[in-house]
Amino acid sequence: MIRPLRQLLSGSALLTVSMTAALLTAAPAALAQETIDITGWGTGAVQPVPIHEGRPWGWAVRDYMENPDRELYNTAKAKLLRGEQIFSHSISTFDIERYCREAPDYDYTWFEMQHSTLSYDEVAKMFAACPNVGATPILRVPDALEGSVQKAMDMGMLGIIVPTVNDAIQAREAARYARFPPIARRSAGGGQGTGLWTPFLPEGETFRNSVNDNMLVVVMIETVEGVNNAHEIASVPGVDVVLLGNADLAGFSGFAQNSPEYRDLQIRTRNATYRAGKIWANASTQMAEGTPLSHESLMYLMGPSISERAAR
Repeated sequence: MIRPLRQLLSGSALLTVSMTAALLTAAPAALAQETIDITGWGTGAVQPVPIHEGRPWGWAVRDYMENPDRELYNTAKAKLLRGEQIFSHSISTFDIERYCREAPDYDYTWFEMQHSTLSYDEVAKMFAACPNVGATPILRVPDALEGSVQKAMDMGMLGIIVPTVNDAIQAREAARYARFPPIARRSAGGGQGTGLWTPFLPEGETFRNSVNDNMLVVVMIETVEGVNNAHEIASVPGVDVVLLGNADLAGFSGFAQNSPEYRDLQIRTRNATYRAGKIWANASTQMAEGTPLSHESLMYLMGPSISERAAR
């Protein structure tokens, strides 16, 4: 019943979202489950749904892949699917030397184009200077327009982060141009991506037949409207990660990030993401440890490098 999710992301995908949401809400009662104690963390009005043994985090991300067992050159996605936390450095100015120096020591690079004056050409030049240097290249695009996403794909990004997603229609736009047909609408536009990744592909792979599985689509929920629609957002085929923009969510909601009411918003988004079979994340590294849900939040903006974590 899951395989029909791998369909062309068109208007019919919204019907699929609704059907998928209905299918995934009820969990098999006979399976073992993990219950999380959040006493004293939220208001108590919202509780984390239990994690069922037969429905691990990210199962729908893996199911959407053509070959879930293939070796991924998107190492950040591979870590997420193993349940590992990943951290980034952030590049918001044109600096080839800095990018090539820092990238080997991080899980992924967050190229920032929402809140910077970086151009697509500058990002492309930095990535081309040292491709596959370690950190998976991921671009926060300024919006989910087709041109924004296609340019990110053509330059060789293996992921996009789309800000301020408030509903399933916006989530569909985020996902539909990130992968080639038949599952999405990425077009064959050329660009440097194929040439830069081909030398590093596993034996027997081509860029075209492997890049869909290596793509990571991250949508950011940053408003109360987004929280209210979190289940339908997370359920959109092709969306892999639901990332809370913690600072903006605090601003839009009026709740401080350490307030019980704010934490309820986090729990609600966590529950919706889990029910949809996707991966849950928080931009703020304050969630990385020391909270009841830290072990479930896997992707962060900034944070400790690989060598810093190894030295602990």
